[in-house]
Amino acid sequence: MMHYQAAAESWGYYVPVRMSMGDPLEWVARLASKSAVVIFSVSSCCMCHAVKRLFCGMGVNTTVYELDQDPRGKEIERALMRLLGNSSAVPVVFIGGKLVGAMDRVMASHINGSLVPLLKEAGALWL
Repeated sequence: MMHYQAAAESWGYYVPVRMSMGDPLEWVARLASKSAVVIFSVSSCCMCHAVKRLFCGMGVNTTVYELDQDPRGKEIERALMRLLGNSSAVPVVFIGGKLVGAMDRVMASHINGSLVPLLKEAGALWL
């Protein structure tokens, strides 16, 4: 069972990962489907901070998995890199259990107006 622990940051929850590790991609999918908005992050990453602030500014409560604070974080990060098909693994955002992508995809969705409907559909935004 996972235990939710309030993050020091005000934009969501840091969730320590406490699951037995099987296939990392299946594990990522399972974690990503547990909340309306899930961010895989590294606490020292400026782009991760920016994407968390974006959602916070929109009033969206996110679940954040800080990979650098988890003993299996490197394995999860490698799975995310395989999923994205590139070398930059964080931040990675899932909305409604579906992969949105890294920072570039999130910002493109925000700019073109498709992010808010995704958030509403996932139940993360009510306005």
